[in-house]
Amino acid sequence: MPLRNWIMLIVLGFIWGGAFLFAKVAVAEIPPFVLVFFRVAIACLVLLAILRLRGLLRHLKTQHALAFLTMGFLNNAVPFSLLFLGQTQIGAGLASILNATTPVFTVIVASLLTRQESLQAHRVAGVVLGVAGVAIMLSGSLSGLATDPLWAQLCCLGAATSYACAATFARRFKSLPPQVAATGQLMGSSLIMLPVALATSSGWSLGDASATAWLNVVALGVVATAFAYLIYFRLLSEAGATNASLVTLIVPASALFFGWLILGEKLGPLQLGGFAVLLIGLVVLDGRVLRRIGARPV
Repeated sequence: MPLRNWIMLIVLGFIWGGAFLFAKVAVAEIPPFVLVFFRVAIACLVLLAILRLRGLLRHLKTQHALAFLTMGFLNNAVPFSLLFLGQTQIGAGLASILNATTPVFTVIVASLLTRQESLQAHRVAGVVLGVAGVAIMLSGSLSGLATDPLWAQLCCLGAATSYACAATFARRFKSLPPQVAATGQLMGSSLIMLPVALATSSGWSLGDASATAWLNVVALGVVATAFAYLIYFRLLSEAGATNASLVTLIVPASALFFGWLILGEKLGPLQLGGFAVLLIGLVVLDGRVLRRIGARPV
């Protein structure tokens, strides 16, 4: 992969890792569902402006409305809501680690629902290691050794499962330009989250959040969603889906670093151990390292 693509991959990993930090700061002052609405609505407006500049608005057709709503529900509304709910109680680093299980759940969902994922030995091993890593991370809360609420961690795992369902559903958008699909799903999720935000914002007003919180909201919408989607789709087109998937390994590491540096977050031994097992599982699931080792002459 060329140096340009490696730079894009690392930048994307740090942006999406930073998203967990932005959310952690903002959700302390803004109700979770309201925060989700602002994130998707801001990103939608930015991408609509970009589509207009590029002459791609004509591809947003009403015939795709139901598919956009479904994709917005699975890829934005549900996972963002669950992650922000979880982050009201757990740190940015732990949330990002639990969300890094998305490739594991993607293999499981694709195998069960579409049977399009070939369950090769390395994929089975990667899934088993991923599940084992999650079990280790959750064991502290289950045994009382950790104070992080179990429900908040399960919310993050639920978000990963929703992302996995979205990845399977997204195959039907192959005929659309990627930026159009991203904009369409953000339009769908904005429509879904508007009534939810209004219904859950009772007693809260825009003036209740500080300037710092609003800056993090803008960062979530513009940088971590709209700008990140543009980088991701460029990376997909230039480096392919397999190379783009490496961002999964960078996001939790960058979120852990930002959480430690800026918020002073720390993980317990079980959480770090589970993260290590999960990372090994993701590498095994990817399969490239194993193929290179197997290809070396003896």
